[in-house]
Amino acid sequence: MIHQAELKTRNKTRTNKVRNMILKVIGAILIAIVLFLGIVYIVNILCNQLESKRLEPYGQHVAVDGKNMNVLIQGTGEETVVLLPGLATAAPALDFKPLIEELSPFYKVVVVEPFGYGLSDVTEKERTTENIVREIHDALQSLNIERYILMGHSISGVYGLDYVNKYKNEVIAFVGLDSSVPTLTEKIESSQLEMVKWLKKLGLSRLAMKLGTDPLAALPYDDGTKEQMRILMHKNMFNSNIINEVEHMYSNFKAAESISFPKNLPIIFFIQANHPVTDRWVPEHEAQVKNSVHGKVMLFEADHYIHRTKAKEIVENLRKFMKEIN
Repeated sequence: MIHQAELKTRNKTRTNKVRNMILKVIGAILIAIVLFLGIVYIVNILCNQLESKRLEPYGQHVAVDGKNMNVLIQGTGEETVVLLPGLATAAPALDFKPLIEELSPFYKVVVVEPFGYGLSDVTEKERTTENIVREIHDALQSLNIERYILMGHSISGVYGLDYVNKYKNEVIAFVGLDSSVPTLTEKIESSQLEMVKWLKKLGLSRLAMKLGTDPLAALPYDDGTKEQMRILMHKNMFNSNIINEVEHMYSNFKAAESISFPKNLPIIFFIQANHPVTDRWVPEHEAQVKNSVHGKVMLFEADHYIHRTKAKEIVENLRKFMKEIN
């Protein structure tokens, strides 16, 4: 009996030791995770502060709803081209640089950076199509820009559809740069957006970018421009306006399904020939122009950011198109 009691005591002692060891290991892991997250968080804050001092202003501020909206104007041509960015483009005026350089010898080029983009302020207003379109128009009105070619990349194809119907007397033509169509969208779950918010807050999004492949490395920008674009990527990535715009994306697209381009409005789409996700990309764009008096779709072997690598071809064909319709 004594021997069995001793065995039970020893087994209990051994079990306690193992349990304590496991708890210590778990505790050490938790402490390591907390320390790691703390370091990442602090490094992110310090980097944000340092980068804000290296940020070089460009363009000019325009007052819209009591906030500053940044607008870059380049070129002195008789006709004006207004450029609108794709979703979450961190620095539109810099991202469009290759296209601006090709356009500006022939046109007055106006790049509008919506709220939450580039050097523009963040707004508290919901990122509905209605608000976004009105804000862009208010900015152009403040600059006395009355007649122009509207050129939109990606999601601006959906906003542009609403825009050209509201301001028919101002828009001369619409140009889509691999622009979105209302019939092709997807719903983003709120749980995904919550995770993205935390990644941003904790600084893990910066770490992920640092450890990943540099998306700007092979692009046609000088080193100074690339550095500024990286700074603005860290500044604007997943900010409150971008998150809110993603939340409204599905409803914005659905609302646009009932809208079509005005029949007499000249439209030209420059789009990628081989979309990596859907085989409906080309047919849906062709459907948008089929009833237009002046409608054209041009295909390029390029990715979604078609303006980065096909700027020269875009401008050459735009000028040819505008001469044909005049």
